[in-house]
Amino acid sequence: MSQIALPLELSGAAETIVGGPSLYPVFAALQTCNTWPYRTAVLSGPPRSGKSLLARWFEASGTGDAIDDADQIDEVDVFHRWNRAQAESRALLLVCAEPLALPGQNSGWRIVLPDLASRLGAALSLVIADPDDLLLRGLIVEQARRRGLAIPDTVLDWLMPRIERSHRAAETLVARLDRLSLERKAPVTQALARDALSDGGQWQPRLL
Repeated sequence: MSQIALPLELSGAAETIVGGPSLYPVFAALQTCNTWPYRTAVLSGPPRSGKSLLARWFEASGTGDAIDDADQIDEVDVFHRWNRAQAESRALLLVCAEPLALPGQNSGWRIVLPDLASRLGAALSLVIADPDDLLLRGLIVEQARRRGLAIPDTVLDWLMPRIERSHRAAETLVARLDRLSLERKAPVTQALARDALSDGGQWQPRLL
């Protein structure tokens, strides 16, 4: 498992991004922004995948500027930010929920302003993929560490083939494990993990 310790403070402790093969290309690209077309990149990914945290790290590193939730901001403002970054020869990272919509696509970030659409259309597209097994396990371990929750390796081994492959699922699972452990005043066991998977009827476990 790989981690990047960010130069930021959160509640007195350095924020950490857990890494895995599915994130390595994004890490590498953020550290070589001098190669981006027009020094611009568009970062998208699933909910709770660390997009905003990566944007804060990028800005704090002094490498360039970042616009979080760029797809929710007035396009004229985004265009002005792009122009300013070009004038100052600074890299610009735009964070959004979905990649830019391609012609003929019904999904994605659809930009109406022609000048902005043409410029961002040439930007580097960075997409955070669903977590691979190494990253998913690391996310569960990190979420548990933040809560002070001990999850034995045997329970983790049992959970891995049974949980949804998503960043949000890892966070939700640990929250449920923590809640059930506190309610029952019991450590995390396979039985407790089984209950966490079925809690609320939101999970569709595999290989049970």
